[in-house]
Amino acid sequence: MALRAAGVDCGTNSIRLLIADVSGGQLCDVHRETRIVRLGQGVDATGQFAPQAIQRTKAALVDYADLMRAHGVERVRMVATSAARDVTNRDDFFAMTADVLAGVLPGAVAEVITGAEEAELSFRGAVGELDVARGPFVVVDLGGGSTEIVLGTDQVLASYSADIGCVRLTERCLHSDPPTRADVHAARQFVRDRLEPALRAVPVEAARTWVGLAGTMTTLSALAHRMTTYDAAAIHLSRAAGDELWSVCEGLVGMTRSQRAALPPMHEGRADVIGGGAIVVQELARELRARAGIDELSVSEHDILDGIVLSIAR
Repeated sequence: MALRAAGVDCGTNSIRLLIADVSGGQLCDVHRETRIVRLGQGVDATGQFAPQAIQRTKAALVDYADLMRAHGVERVRMVATSAARDVTNRDDFFAMTADVLAGVLPGAVAEVITGAEEAELSFRGAVGELDVARGPFVVVDLGGGSTEIVLGTDQVLASYSADIGCVRLTERCLHSDPPTRADVHAARQFVRDRLEPALRAVPVEAARTWVGLAGTMTTLSALAHRMTTYDAAAIHLSRAAGDELWSVCEGLVGMTRSQRAALPPMHEGRADVIGGGAIVVQELARELRARAGIDELSVSEHDILDGIVLSIAR
């Protein structure tokens, strides 16, 4: 008999929900949703969650709890990633989650996971539908505050969580609209400095396929395929050639926020930070081409959320 479970992934930029039936290690989606709440607003500079960011996150979580009750969820796991690892006032955040989730299952509360566990969950969620003949895989989960880089086949061989993400990079380096040449140069150097230890820890030279996860990656694929609306089913397992990917990223970096927001598949809450994400992708693309000869990005809509729900079933 299938278990109905819910996973919530609360990151620096978004909070996401997956309700699914789990049977035999396989997931059947019941409901999947993403909301941009920018929990990590200002965290890089202040070291604290802003009160309004906690309130935005609470509003989304209250709605998610209503959905869990309506769908008869039997188990729930909520994880918080990069932003919650960095702040001094995280007790306020966890008290809020305990209050909301208690209405679904008594005792449920969000948990902070390490970068290594985040990488493991992301990898598990991403590779389930991939042909093992295309491995080894380098899976990159590009978030708001951190980026997880994972090498593996049917299991993780090496991983690293780097403190680079679209929100962190934008707040730290990309101050002008559009970014100045100096802004972009500083951002690229920031990314390269943090990729250096990541690429020492993860031997990407062994990889054959690059798999990108999360909103920056899926949006880049939508733009590379010139989609007029965001179509998750079409984006899932889509591929973008290296030259086309680079061109899309270069265009985004040079645009104003309003120009990015006007692009048809762009989520309204992503337009101001996707330029930072595009820089991270460009630097990764350059390294993967040089080190592994990989010149194509494959994108998966299945990621850490799927890993969270599968972990409940285990």
